[in-house]
This record gives sequence, structure tokens and C-alpha cells, in this order.
Amino acid sequence: MSKDRSHMEVLRELLESQLLGVLGTHHEGEPYTSLVGFAATEDLKHLLFATGKKTRKRANLVADARASILVDNRTNRPADFTKASAATAVGVVEEVSEAEGSEFDRVFLAKHPHLEAFVHSPSCARLRLGVSVYMVVTHFQHVIELHID
Repeated sequence: MSKDRSHMEVLRELLESQLLGVLGTHHEGEPYTSLVGFAATEDLKHLLFATGKKTRKRANLVADARASILVDNRTNRPADFTKASAATAVGVVEEVSEAEGSEFDRVFLAKHPHLEAFVHSPSCARLRLGVSVYMVVTHFQHVIELHID
């Protein structure tokens, strides 16, 4: 991160440029992670994602809605140790209601138009992580918390 870029700018760039994040859930204390396509709302208060209704990740979230999503821009090269940035969003997940479905579609499908058939299938659950805090990491060790109001 250059000195003239704020952590909020780094966060926004990560959330806009990356298609996939790593969702962290748990079941009876055992951690579970999975890749999810995501999209952030303009105010950054929510990360939207979709999954099958019969997936382990959804079952875990039904049992305990607390979750995190990690988004990063690594390139799988040694330079990542000093140049990559990452953000972890922490919060609570809830299912998007039918009444809110068009807003979910507007934001999520703008980023993932290739997932339209999946999102509109009866077997799909539309989910929203209400973010309480983002932990943004730059330069391998520089961590800052950004609380969302």
C-alpha cells in the first residue's frame, strides 16, 4: 500500500476487484472454510453470497450465524509476502427475504451475471453477511480494524 492510499481505499479495491472469498463457518467447534462468489454493497455493510440450500456451509450457518469472509489479492508468488493485501469481514449471516431479493440480485448479479440461473433456482439460498468489522492486512504484518457503523 502506498502512503497516499487509505485502508478504506485498499478495502474497497479488494472487494470490487476480487470475485471469490473464503467463507469461514464452524460446526460444533470444528472450523470449515469454502470458496464463495461474493459482492459488497456500496456502503460495505454487507457481503452477499449464494449457496445451495443443502450445503454444509448453509447448515453450519443455520446452527450458528457467526461467520467471516476473507478476500485477498495474492498471486501465489514470493512478492505476496510484502505486496498482497487481505481483508477479513466478520459478522452475522442471515438469509435474504423474498422482498429483498431484487436488491440482492441487483448487487450480486452485477458482479456475477454468470450465476443468474443458480441464484434463481429453488435450491439456492441467498445470504448476506452483516459486517461488524473488517480487518485489513497490508505489507504482510500491518493490520488495521475498520468498524462499520
